[in-house]
Amino acid sequence: MRDLERTGGTGSRWLAALGALYAAAGIALSAYAAHAVLGENASRMQTAALFAFGHGVALAALAHVPGNRRTLIGMLAIAAGVVLFAGSLVGRVVLHWPATFAPFGGMLLIGGWLVFAIGQWRR
Repeated sequence: MRDLERTGGTGSRWLAALGALYAAAGIALSAYAAHAVLGENASRMQTAALFAFGHGVALAALAHVPGNRRTLIGMLAIAAGVVLFAGSLVGRVVLHWPATFAPFGGMLLIGGWLVFAIGQWRR
């Protein structure tokens, strides 16, 4: 694995691009929730939009922050957490699936931010 400190960050153009895609999806989900979904489902969709947008912007902004292996692992956990959390909520609204994976996604998000923080603290 390349030395993350020497490359000026996690070296993850793809993480920055993924973050931008999450942010774009968050905007689209928010519009969908505002115009095409009613009641409790609108709230679920807005929550998914908020998490996708917020974490997407964070990933895009932090992808080139100097870090170490923990920093990268934290960011990967955040990226996976968004898919599981927001994706589970969207799946419930659009496809009527149970939101079974939302708690796991939430735990990955929390854990990812904690691992990222440790990585930044120890670099």
